[in-house]
Amino acid sequence: MRIVYLDNNATTQIADEVREAMLPFLTDLWGNPSSMHTFGGQTKKYIETAREQVAALIGADDPQEITFTSCGSESNNLAIRGGAEAMDKQPHVMTSKVEHAAVSGPCHYLEDRGFRLTKLDVDEKGRLDVETLRREAKAGKSLTSIMWANNETGVIFPVGLIGEIVHEFGGIFHTDGVQAVGKIPMKVSELPIDMLSLSGHKLHAPKGVGALYIRRGTKVKPLILGGHQERGRRAGTENVPYIVGLGLACELAGKKLKEENTRVKAMRDRLEAGILETCPGARLNGDPAARLPNTTNISFDYIEGEAILLMLDDKGICASTGSACASGSLEPSHVLRAMQVAGMSVHGSIRFSFSTYNTEEDVDAVLTELPKIVQRLRELSPFV
Repeated sequence: MRIVYLDNNATTQIADEVREAMLPFLTDLWGNPSSMHTFGGQTKKYIETAREQVAALIGADDPQEITFTSCGSESNNLAIRGGAEAMDKQPHVMTSKVEHAAVSGPCHYLEDRGFRLTKLDVDEKGRLDVETLRREAKAGKSLTSIMWANNETGVIFPVGLIGEIVHEFGGIFHTDGVQAVGKIPMKVSELPIDMLSLSGHKLHAPKGVGALYIRRGTKVKPLILGGHQERGRRAGTENVPYIVGLGLACELAGKKLKEENTRVKAMRDRLEAGILETCPGARLNGDPAARLPNTTNISFDYIEGEAILLMLDDKGICASTGSACASGSLEPSHVLRAMQVAGMSVHGSIRFSFSTYNTEEDVDAVLTELPKIVQRLRELSPFV
């Protein structure tokens, strides 16, 4: 059976070039980069090359502002917990109601330890309530963590404006850029962003490697102690093969940004238009304009999203109901609930997320099978 993979916001396939670049560090160049001898120490230069590649993709001026981690979740924890605990005075922690669990988790961790936490609303299109952000920011110095783009809907947040507001009142701004990096152009050096998280497996590098951009001068208390690695910000022997893979993946992503925003976007738009035309009771979730070029989230009235996914899976089509980290939960998406999506639709949402590896044939396959699946489930639904 041919597999149609449209769940790239959950994870991506490793690029062939990335896999090949990693292999020497799993076979011949396996030394410890902290060793004094040449055999181990020679690998250090490859880490620094990767640091330059990551910095180039996100538009950081100084590669030393990049700290390698194990994943996006660790990057978010280091930014939020490490950032808050390094501030001179206990900050007011601010985030949104539609964040990934890797952000809301450490925010609630701080709340449990006495930090004041504010979770900002979004409107029906998933757009942040900026006026409330401004009002809350006036209350005192904050550590604010707002995602650059939502993992479920693809909605893009105005990180420049958010950072300006946070900085105006003396706060620190972190953005979870896991879904945005490699999909839209960015230059963090020209934006009021103090920290940005990214994850390798969202842009065709392996799982188990990520990075945190920390603007020069921003204080962060390390979470992992015991070594000098990463300028003292993250102890532990560097995962050289994966870091090399992440670096090359970032370089390749930079070269494919135009394709992401043209060919990939066109496939997304064709799939979306076809679904809305052929499936009665289907509706788009999120801002149709300010969103990632690869993502669409569509609800189907009176149908369970899990049932749609199972029937798509029988046809070899991979999609999602939202965050892969929340799979197995019977609770409706917290993102769609925050957007006040109607109860008849909130359980029936499906996310399709593309990459440059997708083809028009993938779109054809979904548009052939999905309308039949929706019709069959509607016939079985007691609510229609």
